[in-house]
Amino acid sequence: MDNVLSARALMGISLGFHIIYATIGIGLPLMLMIAEGLSLRTGDELYHRLARRWIRPAGVLFTVGAVSGTILSFELGLLWPRFMAFGGPLIGLAFSIEGFAFFTEAIFLALYIYGEQRLSRKMLFFCTIPLTIASAASAVFVISANAWMNTPAGFRLVNGVLTDVHPFQALANPAWAHEAVHGTLAAYVATGFAMAGVYALALLRGQRSDYNKRALTLALAVASVSLPLMLVSGHWSAITLAVQQKPKLAAMEALFTTTKGAPFIIGGWPDPASGKVLYGIRIPKLLSLLVHLDPDATVEGLDAFPPSDRPDPRLVHPFFDLMVVSFFIMLAAAVWFWWLRWRRREVPLDKWSLLALLLASPFGMIALESGWLVTEFGRQPWIARGHMRVAEGITPQTDIGLVLLTFLLVYLALTAGLLKLLPHPAVTEDETQTTQGDRYVDP
Repeated sequence: MDNVLSARALMGISLGFHIIYATIGIGLPLMLMIAEGLSLRTGDELYHRLARRWIRPAGVLFTVGAVSGTILSFELGLLWPRFMAFGGPLIGLAFSIEGFAFFTEAIFLALYIYGEQRLSRKMLFFCTIPLTIASAASAVFVISANAWMNTPAGFRLVNGVLTDVHPFQALANPAWAHEAVHGTLAAYVATGFAMAGVYALALLRGQRSDYNKRALTLALAVASVSLPLMLVSGHWSAITLAVQQKPKLAAMEALFTTTKGAPFIIGGWPDPASGKVLYGIRIPKLLSLLVHLDPDATVEGLDAFPPSDRPDPRLVHPFFDLMVVSFFIMLAAAVWFWWLRWRRREVPLDKWSLLALLLASPFGMIALESGWLVTEFGRQPWIARGHMRVAEGITPQTDIGLVLLTFLLVYLALTAGLLKLLPHPAVTEDETQTTQGDRYVDP
């Protein structure tokens, strides 16, 4: 069991760091495309300056994300060889297609970075289109592999032997669509709010240049458009879970007992001993209404499944609540900002609205990480739901704890180096710069 916990912790830490790198690597290309498109449409050079200034973070995050992703591919084979022997023929297609998307992203990122003096503005903009599509596609196909673990498909087991393998059916498994849409939108929200927080901080410090105002508005606009779409995709996920992954839904909502007209429970601490949620706020019949569109529908609780197959609601429910709370914190900050901007016809520069954006800025990443933990903890004790348990997929090798400590130090050092490499993107009031290649100089 210690070996299993060490392997899960190592994989979890690696993924936890990689998700942050990869998320911004997905969101930044969209920002580049929008900024370059606006520059072409309006003739405003400031949008082009925005895009060119974001190149360095995009390049650095692409590189770090590639390295951390490569580490994960090795960990899958080294830590979970039995799982890969079982699932590799099925999820291998998703990883292969993701590789093509990754190389497409690399090609057009290089063209965009080094083509400033050789490509026209239209061609630079066109480079950002496949860059944005490829970065999103990378996420979509990696999520396919994770979704397959939740809803395995595309094969039959005959006497424990994998037969009748259909990789494309595995790729398009039942959980893929809603997980891919929700995860990609979450990346845009997280990136948008993270960037908005950087520029809100600059404005709070008195750096009230048009550059910072425009950058804040653009980043928050992307996040604000994605927020309601993410809410819709989240509801889609809940409806799908009620059919495909009932134990996970029960653990998310800390529903211990199968209930007709099930309540939606906000907060609280699940207590398996008593089968109750302590200190939670119960909204009668709302869960049944949300997942079955019928307030009197029956929702299966954890008691409907064998004890050995139940995920732990003490892990799943709090992270689900954190994800939901994070969403509403971001929504409140965004609504306040756009309401003030609509009233004043300009970017609000008052202390409290900018401070609200700054405080809300990390909650996109918090929501994304929490959602991932809900997905992983909610699938336990399975690594491939219904077919292979986590303990069955682990390597027989021991002493993973030492490797865990080593990788934790490596990731901390990698993150520290990343923060040092990333430039400060804000521009002061009196900083008037023009582009010359990939550098900025005084005119």
